[in-house]
Amino acid sequence: MNIIRKKFKSNLKSGLTVALISLPLAVSLAVSSGSTPVAGIITAVWAGLVAAVFGGSHYNILGPTGALSGIVATYALIHGSGSLPMLTICAGIIILLAYFMRVERYLMLIPSSVIHGFTLGVAVIIGLGQLNFILGLQNMPLHESFFANIFESVKHYSEISWMVFGIFAVFLAILLLLKKFTPTVPGAIVLVPFGILLGYMSETNLIPIALQTLGSKFGNISFRLFEMPHFGFSLLLLKTSAVVALVAILETLLSAKIADGMTHTRHNERKEVFGLGVANIVSGLVGGIPATAALARTSLNIKTGANHRTSALISGVSIAIISFVLLRYFKYIPLTVIGAILVFVAIQMIEKEHFNKLWQYERTGYFIALLVAGVTVVYDPVFGILLGVVVSLLIFVDRISHGHYKVRISKMDEGMIDREFGENIKVSNKKAQVLQYSFRGKLCYINGRAHVERFEGHLKKYKTIILRLGEIHFIDTDGIEALDEIIDLVEARGQQVLLSGVEQKNLFLFEKLSKGYKKLKTKGYIFKKVENALAFLLKQK
Repeated sequence: MNIIRKKFKSNLKSGLTVALISLPLAVSLAVSSGSTPVAGIITAVWAGLVAAVFGGSHYNILGPTGALSGIVATYALIHGSGSLPMLTICAGIIILLAYFMRVERYLMLIPSSVIHGFTLGVAVIIGLGQLNFILGLQNMPLHESFFANIFESVKHYSEISWMVFGIFAVFLAILLLLKKFTPTVPGAIVLVPFGILLGYMSETNLIPIALQTLGSKFGNISFRLFEMPHFGFSLLLLKTSAVVALVAILETLLSAKIADGMTHTRHNERKEVFGLGVANIVSGLVGGIPATAALARTSLNIKTGANHRTSALISGVSIAIISFVLLRYFKYIPLTVIGAILVFVAIQMIEKEHFNKLWQYERTGYFIALLVAGVTVVYDPVFGILLGVVVSLLIFVDRISHGHYKVRISKMDEGMIDREFGENIKVSNKKAQVLQYSFRGKLCYINGRAHVERFEGHLKKYKTIILRLGEIHFIDTDGIEALDEIIDLVEARGQQVLLSGVEQKNLFLFEKLSKGYKKLKTKGYIFKKVENALAFLLKQK
């Protein structure tokens, strides 16, 4: 009991702080997802509580997020907001299937450049998706295409309310200034009360500004922790659920990984995926929308002193209590203020330091990130991720295909006189009798040809070549064939070939498949270490 009391006391501040920032964000992101403010609160409460109990991270905070809002909004536009709980349930089931199939270990192999590109694309979708709120445009025709909606907004430029845009600009500027000068104070907590006051004054004609509010768009907003979901099924539901599940797993594990770095702890990856799946199923059953871990809220949770999952439990309960007391006033929040909060969220999603690092140290990754962002915005988020992974894999394979090596050349009476390593071999002008050629990393179907070509075009003037195999971490049958081809090629030129450093784990393949290995073993030309091979050559001399 004392331990429970201690955990509660040490996590009370962080739990309350996260609840205060989660409430306006849950409302805003639910609206951005094409759902209702109440559905956002239901999601933040139930998904947050369930994930805290069943998840594998002590710090992750689950709820509606920007990463999912664009995907969910497109689905809601076609099928209506009432279809989102069923989408959430299906996504949760797919996440659990991924858990049982251990898919998460493969998803975490996606390059960071692809993840940053996807996040940038989502940020653009969120930011531009608020144009109608920002510009005071009402009753705009809605289209399935993101760019069609943007074009629709631009077409009605004559209806823009510059007063509404001015309010948006002021609120966004304050949010950015608070982030810069008081980063420990969440700006949404500070500005939402002023937004409520502004909306109330507008609706009661205390100020001569007509502002569209949550109440005028969604009607009366009353507190509920359950809404009966609508159950239905379609092929599009299955496809979108799979997309939501993929993004949710990636975002949640990425958030947990970053939280580990901030706290020097280690989350249980398996449990975190399981908790995410259960949280989404429960969220859907009670009328919520898809949820994933929110990095900004998770970071705030850590920075305000959280040290246990108790903080997420306190946050979930606190959101319910605060909503019960204050939700009736949220109907006065102007949609332009919601737009300011969401544009601020989009700006915060753009990880400028990561793009700077990519530009300075990995220019290829930088352009892959931009490609993924562009495809995410123009076409489809998952296609953007898949395209980024394929391009990254092709670049990786191309780099491996060069066949990394290390070369040392020596004279029998002087020892080593030159060495080099890398991908492109250079012919040394120094006279030597012995060349040591080390295969580095992998010797397989990808790079075996590159090694063979080096021996075909260079390395002809040495009396003896020692092929060092000790740095091979992986070899396949194609690698064995490449090695045999090198041995035959070198011996056909009258050069002597020795082998050294065959790893025990690779010995079976050599014994069963390599004709060259068997031939050299018969001659006594196989050595455990290169030093043994050099000693053998000295004796021959």
